Amino acid sequence: MRAAAPPLFGRFHGYESVDLGSAQEKMKLKSLLLRYYPPGIMLEYETSGELKTKCIDLLNLSPSSDVNALVEEIQKAEPLITASRSDQVKLLLQRLQEKLRQHSNHKFYLFKVLRAHILPLTNVALNKSGSCFITGSYDRTCKLWDTASGEELHTLEGHRNVVYAIAFNNPYGDKIATGSFDKTCKLWSVETGKCYHTFRGHTAEIGHLAEIISLSFNTSGSRIITGSFDHTVAVWEAETGRKVYTLIGHYAEISSALFSWDCSLILTGSMDKTCMLWDAANGKCVATLTGHDDEILDSCFDYTGKLIATASADGTARVFSAATRKCITKLEGHEGEISKISFNPQGNCLLTGSADKTARIWDAQTGQCLQVLEGHTDEIFSCAFNYEGNIIITGSKDNTCRIWR
Repeated sequence: MRAAAPPLFGRFHGYESVDLGSAQEKMKLKSLLLRYYPPGIMLEYETSGELKTKCIDLLNLSPSSDVNALVEEIQKAEPLITASRSDQVKLLLQRLQEKLRQHSNHKFYLFKVLRAHILPLTNVALNKSGSCFITGSYDRTCKLWDTASGEELHTLEGHRNVVYAIAFNNPYGDKIATGSFDKTCKLWSVETGKCYHTFRGHTAEIGHLAEIISLSFNTSGSRIITGSFDHTVAVWEAETGRKVYTLIGHYAEISSALFSWDCSLILTGSMDKTCMLWDAANGKCVATLTGHDDEILDSCFDYTGKLIATASADGTARVFSAATRKCITKLEGHEGEISKISFNPQGNCLLTGSADKTARIWDAQTGQCLQVLEGHTDEIFSCAFNYEGNIIITGSKDNTCRIWR
């Protein structure tokens, strides 16, 4: 159990509040918030007149977990959850299990085709609810779009070269980060489209010496990680733009860089055919994942941080255990390099985008292909699920984005 900052939970779509009244004389349990992905329960309680929060992470919860045994474990570990609350907590755990079962057999259909930029697209990303999405382009801009109407909401201008890497600070969704071939990263307001910061270096020791091609936020949104053609990965403070440290160890260009959900690990993928796992506290490499015959073009964690997936120019994807670092399954079927890979929020499916013009959905445990998304007329370089796992966006060199539901 670990302390959690209240804003991370807030009352976002995807959290449910249940009023509980008082639990103890000294500490009064006010309410519970459910976090669906990854599964967790946040306790809001009052002590000495002050409202506080604590989080019970349920990263091992699965649809088949023994709920009664889990309730007993929680009661032993958490004094606020008294015996009188056991039935309520059991119901909440069952609701979380229902969420993990959702969309497991969902078949996706084409909902909308959008032509986004005049020059080719480089990347696409959805916000948490899937209500809006962003596109990066060779036209040096990032555009923010309304998913339902296809209306352009903002054009983020200021980079001096191709905008290649883009990300929302989900779950909040109020900031966008962009990484460019101009060797800088910028932080923007979703509401106004204004630039907050430019992350750049003034000497060889600070910033990247080459194009930025990968970036992502940590879970709280306090840090941004960038990967570059200069073979290095940099971690930055989002608020100040200060560089925290640089990860050096890959022998070729970085293709992906991201934090695990609990921010204990960093995963990087490289054109050197390997992925590296790093201790996020000290920036030291703890493992190297090998097995691909060609460049790693993307990599990702599932929401719980237990599984790692890699996509390669060799046309295959692999799933590894983060704990043992062993390969669990291999995804084979694409007829071209796989440029993008991501888990659905439930962690039971993977989405891949390929140069063969298709995106595919796979069973994450068996490696079986569940569905092929066809229709793009050129290679797919980007694809992603929304927070619920019921919307997919794909971006292609045919200069369209497709929304699938």
